[in-house]
Amino acid sequence: MELACLDLEGVLIPEIWIAFAEKTGIEELKATTRDIPDYDVLMKQRLRILDEHGYGLPAIQEVIGELDPIPGAKEFLDWLRTKYQVVILSDTFYEFAMPLMAKLGFPALLCHKLEVNEEGRITNYLLRQRDPKRQSVRAFQLLNYRVVAAGDSYNDTTMLKQAEAGILFKSPQNVIDEFPQFPAVHEYEELKAEFIKASLVHN
Repeated sequence: MELACLDLEGVLIPEIWIAFAEKTGIEELKATTRDIPDYDVLMKQRLRILDEHGYGLPAIQEVIGELDPIPGAKEFLDWLRTKYQVVILSDTFYEFAMPLMAKLGFPALLCHKLEVNEEGRITNYLLRQRDPKRQSVRAFQLLNYRVVAAGDSYNDTTMLKQAEAGILFKSPQNVIDEFPQFPAVHEYEELKAEFIKASLVHN
């Protein structure tokens, strides 16, 4: 049995924090795991900036409501689900992702949760576990699944290494240069070709 694991932001949907940064004009919020590999450092920075500017979850959800999947993402995902069982492994939060999951046809999603107070202020974030993407792939392998994974950022690379096959998709050049062992593609048709190549079941 083969299973496909995909990152979410930058692969199927726009980067939520970048969209919010563009809406609010807060440049510092454009930083992602493409720039800061340590997720804890990145999230603490984001929450501090939100506090400083007085923004909470409702403001972010308002921006998310205006976002759509990346053009071609829904069609690619529909195609992939005819070839593989598919699970989305993301470092986003259920409170952010669910409106966009509806637009993608509700694929299985494993991600994190936010702590939010009565005023809508984000007070903390709750990681599902350390290195969750790699640990998820490892767990699927223990269930006798062969995993092919695709992602774009530093926080995807341990998942790609753990999988039987890993693919970089829409990655910045710095990530491609640091991880030359993974094929790097930028269009969904190319990603389809890589999944077909990586599969043991050619049909």
